Amino acid sequence: MSRLLSVNLAHPHSADYTSADLTGIDKRPADGPVAVAAPGPMGTAGSGVAGDTIGDLRDHGGDHQAVYAYAREDLDTWEKELGRELSNGVFGENLTTSGLDVNGALVGERWRIGTDLILEVTSARIPCRTFAGWLDRKGWVRRFTEAALPGAYLRVIAPGEIQAGDVVEVVSRPDHAVTVEFLFRALTTEAGLLPRLLDAGDALNPYFTEKIHRRLAGRSRNV
Repeated sequence: MSRLLSVNLAHPHSADYTSADLTGIDKRPADGPVAVAAPGPMGTAGSGVAGDTIGDLRDHGGDHQAVYAYAREDLDTWEKELGRELSNGVFGENLTTSGLDVNGALVGERWRIGTDLILEVTSARIPCRTFAGWLDRKGWVRRFTEAALPGAYLRVIAPGEIQAGDVVEVVSRPDHAVTVEFLFRALTTEAGLLPRLLDAGDALNPYFTEKIHRRLAGRSRNV
């Protein structure tokens, strides 16, 4: 059975590795229930998780990146490689899960957590300078990209309150093959896969849909 191990909230701090005044990448497990709701458009709204903080509103947060989930199993894999303990929330994830194939989730797949909350997978996390600076690991962006274990961004379909220990139930899966991992590889290292991302339709984060169309148009002009 898939479960939510923790709901993680930011402990904001300033850092020289981010262009924003503060970064919320340092997230730690909340003590009790946490409300989750759609935050609003990117650029003006931050996290969908109450009490969380996002420093860079230009590139993070908003309705299509309202919640970020990462599997504890993948954190355990990174622990072995990095040779250090990785606590829940250390990758900046809001939700640390157990027993759930986060990277194998389909874009448009819906999860119910707790009684009321329903989330829909929209995209994969693309590593950035802030992530590399926070982990203080040389070559981290390249290594994270090679591993293709990005974790999933989700939008809020129905708001609700969640807490550690809640069951995570996959309530629907769309009829296509665009997983979080597949999308990540197409956007980073395997551009030949880009056209197939459009199979995800409206479930895909519109930011990536526009980016895909621009890249495909540029490729056709160069032929």
